[in-house]
Amino acid sequence: MLFNSNEFLLGFLPVTLITFYLLGTVSRTAAIRWLILASLTFYAWWRPVNVLIIAPSIVINFTLGRILLRLNESGAPRRACQAVLVLGILFNVAFLGYFKYTNFLFDAVNDVFGANIILAHIILPLGISFITFQKIAFLIDVQAGRVKYFTFQDYCIFVLFFPQLVAGPIVHYREMMPQFHSVSCRFEKENLVIGLTLLSFGLFKKVVLADHIALFVTPLYDRVPAGGNASFLMAWMAAVGFTLQIYFDFSGYTDMALGLARFFGIRLPQNFDSPLRAPSIIEFWLRWHMTLTRFLTAYIYNPLALWLTRRRLANGRSALGGRDATIGAFVCILMFPTITTMFISGLWHGAGYGFIVWGLIHGSYLTINHAWRMLKVRLGLKWSGNPNVAKCAGVALTFASVVFAMVFFRSATIASAVELTKGMIGLNGIALPNAILGGTGRLASTLRHIGVGPDSMSVHDFGMTGIWIAILAFVAFACPNTLELLARYEPALGVSEKRARPIMGAVNQWSASLPWAIGVAAIAGVAMASTGGPSEFLYWQF
Repeated sequence: MLFNSNEFLLGFLPVTLITFYLLGTVSRTAAIRWLILASLTFYAWWRPVNVLIIAPSIVINFTLGRILLRLNESGAPRRACQAVLVLGILFNVAFLGYFKYTNFLFDAVNDVFGANIILAHIILPLGISFITFQKIAFLIDVQAGRVKYFTFQDYCIFVLFFPQLVAGPIVHYREMMPQFHSVSCRFEKENLVIGLTLLSFGLFKKVVLADHIALFVTPLYDRVPAGGNASFLMAWMAAVGFTLQIYFDFSGYTDMALGLARFFGIRLPQNFDSPLRAPSIIEFWLRWHMTLTRFLTAYIYNPLALWLTRRRLANGRSALGGRDATIGAFVCILMFPTITTMFISGLWHGAGYGFIVWGLIHGSYLTINHAWRMLKVRLGLKWSGNPNVAKCAGVALTFASVVFAMVFFRSATIASAVELTKGMIGLNGIALPNAILGGTGRLASTLRHIGVGPDSMSVHDFGMTGIWIAILAFVAFACPNTLELLARYEPALGVSEKRARPIMGAVNQWSASLPWAIGVAAIAGVAMASTGGPSEFLYWQF
């Protein structure tokens, strides 16, 4: 069931929460087991077969984890532990690959060789990408000795905890289990109030902001495969609109996940930190889907870069560091691991060519950004003007780069994405809705003379798309984010008042006061009134 559905908000959540609190007054163990059962019910609600698919994977990973734990305790040879770890990683990758990429692989074979291989559709378990990464991270942490002890109950609540089960944040065992071991499992007023606030803000982001702009963005993407022309304005509306849509959709989900976890006394890690205000693509990835970046960096990029560095040093070649770093060292130690990591990120997001291209584009962005930073140091380049000008220019360039790449993320086919990018750079000309162009009077002939043509888009859709883009851009760029509002109450792991970046002064600090209660109630009311329509969290498909 969806977080923004009535059956979840008015049925599942109250029953789960009240029962958890009641059982917590009697037995913590009973309350945790109830939470595991409720999480299984949540996961099975959409398609019961999901549980039958994911349960064997949970048992196998638990067993592999226990084997690794015993090998560590017995002082077994390092190679034995590494062999078990490799087996576990291969199992999880194969599990994910079969369900998520088999159809894509056969489609690719058909495309390349002109074959006509027909494969029955494979059911994709809900949230399999997030669950798989979490289980791989767990096995690596056990093998490295960062996890010393766990029971089957511990492992089940870690993997199945429903607020982050389907779409993250991607959590580590060592940051979650101390909380589950110490949580009171009883009603606490602060947890309830903070949880309701986070849930309300997240729900509003999703059903009011993301879902409403989707009504105008989706037709813009649908018209291109149908033969519609992607002119300059329409292409940029589609690209910017979807970038804002997916940001508010996923950050809204994350806020809701943080709030739901807080109801149970649990703090999840931060996943978003106003990434659209990032002044560089490197900082963008430190602030967008932060737990995914953390996973990719720790378990893919760092090991690969370290292995390549050691290999170069063993062969008597230079490493990457200092002012004398060579181009060869840069390509080998930084460029290759970066592009490889982002390729995997793209493939992880979805089984499609567009996701792969999106990942490679971001890998190229990051490589260029790192190269520029190193070049500035080597040449001693410094910005002597107003730092705010440089920052604004960086934010604008980063946002434009992210928007461009998102076209490949969203488009149904590579051909559609290329058509939209052609429109974004002006190759398809500029067009205005017929009614607007015809209503300009004598100016119409001048506009046509300079190349402005008619478009079939209605004035209403054109105007509403622009209005929604303006509203969402204002919220993203000018308003404090949810965690900044609640920073003094640590709404997520690692978020504190000291780390918050105030934008609007003291007014951005949430407090348990009557004005804030009225404001949050109004936001929740508007959000609840907007639920019930067709809606889907974009990241649930991954």
